[in-house]
This record gives sequence, structure tokens and C-alpha cells, in this order.
Amino acid sequence: MTALTNRLRAATPRLTFLSGSTVGPFAALLLAGAFFTTQSGQFLAGGNLALVIQQVMVVGTLAIGQTLIILTGGIDLSCGAVMAFGGVLMAKLAVDAGWPPLLAIAAGIAVCAGFGLVNGLLVTKISLPPFIVTLGVLNVAFALTHIYSDEQTISGLPSALTSLGDTFPFGKTDVTYGSVLMLGLFAVFAYVLGQTAWGRHVYAVGNDSEAARLTGIPVQRRLLAVYTLAGAVYGIAALLLIARTGVGDPKAGQTDNLDSITAVVLGGTSLFGGRGLIVGTLVGALLVGIIRNGLQLMGVPSIYQILITGILVILAVTVDQLSRRRSKR
Repeated sequence: MTALTNRLRAATPRLTFLSGSTVGPFAALLLAGAFFTTQSGQFLAGGNLALVIQQVMVVGTLAIGQTLIILTGGIDLSCGAVMAFGGVLMAKLAVDAGWPPLLAIAAGIAVCAGFGLVNGLLVTKISLPPFIVTLGVLNVAFALTHIYSDEQTISGLPSALTSLGDTFPFGKTDVTYGSVLMLGLFAVFAYVLGQTAWGRHVYAVGNDSEAARLTGIPVQRRLLAVYTLAGAVYGIAALLLIARTGVGDPKAGQTDNLDSITAVVLGGTSLFGGRGLIVGTLVGALLVGIIRNGLQLMGVPSIYQILITGILVILAVTVDQLSRRRSKR
């Protein structure tokens, strides 16, 4: 038992800001910022940097839940569709059903958590692969979104649903409340993963679930909690999406699942589980946002933004794979 415990401790990364998994992404973020600063005088303007954060707040929040799941060795393809359903549900309950806005928001977050619970139950109780489970739930959530909304965008939302899109002055820059909420969520989950027993259990399950079980960690309960919590985070992302767009859009989030995985991978979290930091995910999301913003300022067509992002993902996964091979030698 002692040997297993020591094995898990050795496999769990040191949870510091500039650990081995985050140095590369952080350096890439600084280099990208320096490059675009030389290419456009608008890049470092406070308003532009605030815009970058605003542009990544939805995907960044989705990526928090995605990080939790990937740390356990899983993956979630359903997050964007679940978020879209949660947003449409909040909007219709508030507008069409006349629910109090706060109750509509709570219901949307609860339903998203319910999707996460279903994912977790299928993964833990039936031992289905997370890829297959979440691919199926993606299609279910996508279909339910379009059926429930009748393909209609819901507008005329009460201000309580869109207030996170409002801004407040920060120096000479206007910052949205939603951006602050996203950063706050990153801070909370950085603490939970880095400073609590629950967070250490998440890493242990991702490193070696069988060894974690033998040391007394309730692996299935931890996985179930991770998937359910991730679903609740997707519900918060749905609220941020509504705040950003001002409508309940059934067509939203169709590629956000891939964008969230991109942010996690670029942030240094291993797709094999057990290694990475939530702060790295924030860096990865900002890196994608800065690259797209910088290229737009340079007048580069959007298709090249997708091309460069894809190349960066392949490089990040290659580095992860090579580092795993070296650690096994």
C-alpha cells in the first residue's frame, strides 16, 4: 500500500504556476504578444486586450470543465451542445414561460449538470469510453436544443440574463462582468485542484485509476463528481454566452467543444490524464484569443487563423507524447 501511495505522489505534478507543463504555453503567449505588438500599434491598447478576454470568456469557461475531465483521462465532446441547450432553456423559461430570471438561470445550470451526471453514470456504471458517451450526448443535446427552440432564436431577454455582458470602467478600459467571472472561476478551480484532497484525487485517478482505487480513493464517485461539476460549469458558460450575444441561440456552440479542447491542450494538460494545471488552460485560451485577434489586426483571413491553431494543437500533443516517452525511460 505504501508503494502505491508513493507511486501516486510521484506521478502527481507539483501544482505551481510555472510548472513544466505551463512554461511552454506561457512562453508562447509572451512571444505571440511581443510579435503582434510589433505588427500593430492597436494590439496593446487596453480596449483591445479587454476585447480578447471578452472573446475567450465563453470558451475559457467551457475549458475549465473540459480540463477537469481530461485530467481524469477522459474527454467531453458534448460541452458545446450542452451549453447551447442550457442557454436556450434559460432564455425560453424567462421569456416564454415567464419564470423569474434567477430561477431560469438556476434551472439551466441544473439541467447542464444533469447532462454531466448522465455522462458520468455511463462512464462509471457501464464503463463506456468517454469519447463515445460524450459523442452520443452531443447529438442528443444538439437535437433537443433545436426541437425545444423550434429553430427560433429567443430575444427580448430580461436584463438579469444579460447583465454579465455589461461593462465597468477599469482604468481607461471597459471590462465586462463576465470576464471577471471567468477569471474568478479559474482562481477557484486552481485552488480546488491544487490545495484540496479532492483535487489531488482527480490527479490520482488520471495518473492511475487502479492504483488510486487500491489506496482507498473512491474512483467512481470522483469521476461522477467531475462530470457533474463540469456540466454545471457548462451551464455558467451558457449564461456567459447569453450575456455576450443578448439572445438564446440554438445554433451556438457548434465548434466550442473543439475550441475548449484546443485551449486545454495548448495549456499543457496531457490528453492522457493526470498532468496539467487549470492556469495553463487559461493561458491556452488566451493564446488562441491573442493569435486570432492579432491576425485580425494584421488583416490575415480567418481561414489562416484556423490553420495556425491546428498546427499549434498538433505541436502541443507531440510535445506531450514525447515527454511521456522520456519519462518512461
